[in-house]
Amino acid sequence: MRHDHLITSKQLSREDIEAVLDRAAEIDADPAAVAQRHAGTLLGLLFFEPSTRTKMSFETAMKRLGGDIVDMGSVESSSVKKGESLADTVRVIDGYTDALVLRHPREGAAKMASEFVDVPLLNAGDGAGHHPTQTLLDLYTIRENAGLDDLTIGIMGDLKYGRTVHSLAYALTNFDTQQHFISPESLQLPREVVYDLHLEGTTVREHETLDEILPSLDVLYVTRIQRERFPDENEYQQIAGQYQIDAATLEAASDDLTVMHPLPRVDEIAADVDETTHAAYFEQAHNGVPVRMALLDLLLGGETDE
Repeated sequence: MRHDHLITSKQLSREDIEAVLDRAAEIDADPAAVAQRHAGTLLGLLFFEPSTRTKMSFETAMKRLGGDIVDMGSVESSSVKKGESLADTVRVIDGYTDALVLRHPREGAAKMASEFVDVPLLNAGDGAGHHPTQTLLDLYTIRENAGLDDLTIGIMGDLKYGRTVHSLAYALTNFDTQQHFISPESLQLPREVVYDLHLEGTTVREHETLDEILPSLDVLYVTRIQRERFPDENEYQQIAGQYQIDAATLEAASDDLTVMHPLPRVDEIAADVDETTHAAYFEQAHNGVPVRMALLDLLLGGETDE
């Protein structure tokens, strides 16, 4: 990897992405080969927002590499509750650890925090901004199921506040893909994201319904409506439940369609989809461990056995 920190998927070239995915595939095939590669390494976890998969998969990844974690714990039980600034918090924990993982509700927080630390910092989600490590495991899942070139992908749901969507859309510009974005008008991609994608040569195809494009899709990436980011609860209630799929919906899809979701889901994917051959979202969640192992291994200077 050519980067000291991972703040946004915009940093990543195709070469960077393939380096992580290839290393993840090696680790997936033989996790024992890296079991003690980073013995004695400490990873600091600073989660200012709730997390299940991201936090636990980073912890699992570090321990499977032979290292350990130092967890700030909840905001309520930390010095943040006393008014400590994010800059001071990361400067202190920088002195305890070899790398940091930060999740924060404020967009841009990871970029700011990275300016105060000397160890690698990984953005585990900054408000409605970016979530690049999620994107890497998403790309790994897509590659395993459908390849990463000559691909038609539909991204559906909350495209305005969904940071996983923004990160994935940017990363996909490195590959030969067609991107379709399905959402209500009020939750379309932010115009600055659309502008950036156009600059990268991506045609942004926006739709309000899934029906018209479902048969042409290789991958359908579904996201929940980000209730916690709506400034107005009434606005959320007007949108909630509008974009849902079930097994009957997918009867019009290609037999090879891969359905993904960064989780947690609420009601946007019915449980009967779980039993279809399309469902890949639990596989996607499990892929968080080998992908984050690979990312940590590369950022911390792990060497291959060659």
